Order: sequence, then structure tokens, then C-alpha cells
Amino acid sequence: MAAVDLGSNSFHLQIARVVDDQIYLLDSLRDPLRLGAGLTRDRRIDQATKTRALEVLARFSERLRGFSRSAVRAVGTSALRVAKNADAFLAEAEATLGFPIEVIFGREEARLIYLGVAQSLAPSPERRLVVSGDLGRPAHPLLRPPEAPDAAELAALKEEGII
Repeated sequence: MAAVDLGSNSFHLQIARVVDDQIYLLDSLRDPLRLGAGLTRDRRIDQATKTRALEVLARFSERLRGFSRSAVRAVGTSALRVAKNADAFLAEAEATLGFPIEVIFGREEARLIYLGVAQSLAPSPERRLVVSGDLGRPAHPLLRPPEAPDAAELAALKEEGII
């Protein structure tokens, strides 16, 4: 399975394998291209940033060659929610990456971050507070679901291709 994050500050690719409800990270790429900084005053992705973003996605695409569509989830966040030319950019980005890209809202972004962090922690019946390393962003300064996901919820999320 693989996850692609088209974030406002950087793009990430993580490739993992699931064995017995455990996720093992196999490969990870990160490029700090700063898509959000490439927004013009009228909230359009500028040409230089767009070109660089497509280059990064082409590199990610090479690593994703051979993956089935159901094994990859690609998401865009804040910058793509506000960019007026996001639709045109996404059409080119999807063609370059070879997979659909879903623009998600802040709540879903926070939920996915929490699940990623929770998966790396030892199981606990206690409630957890996760503080994101991206505190300046409006989407997820503090992440605290009512309870940590249990094995059944994790299995359902894996089946849906979310994690």
C-alpha cells in the first residue's frame, strides 16, 4: 500500500506493507516544495511551483509503478482547498502521478494524521492527545478522538484503503 500527501509545505510518499495488523514502512520520500508559498495574491498556483510539483509527482510515480489503484491513496490539503486553479492543477497532477488525488478537508486531514500516529504507538485503553508537528496550520493543531482506534476499526480503514 502507499500514501501520497500533497501538503501545503511538502509532498510525501510512503510505501508500506501490512502484516498481521501491523504496518511496516518500506520506503518514504519527502520534498519540501512549499505549494502554499507558490500561491499568488489571487490564490492561484504559480507556474514555477506547478512545474516543480509535477516533477516531484513524476518521481513519486516511478516508485508507484506496478501498484494497483486500490493500493494507493493520494490526498491534497490546505493549498489545494483554496487554490482557484486547483482543478486544472489536479488534472495534470493525476495524469503525472497515475492515481486519483482527493482534496480532503481539515477534519479528515486531522483524522488521518491521528491514525498514522496512533498506529505507531503501543496499544492503550487510555485516551490520547496527539500534538501535530504542524502547529501553525488551521487543520489540526490538536488531535484527540474519543478513543484510540481498535483492531476492528483499523481493519476497516485498511479495507477502505485509508491506511
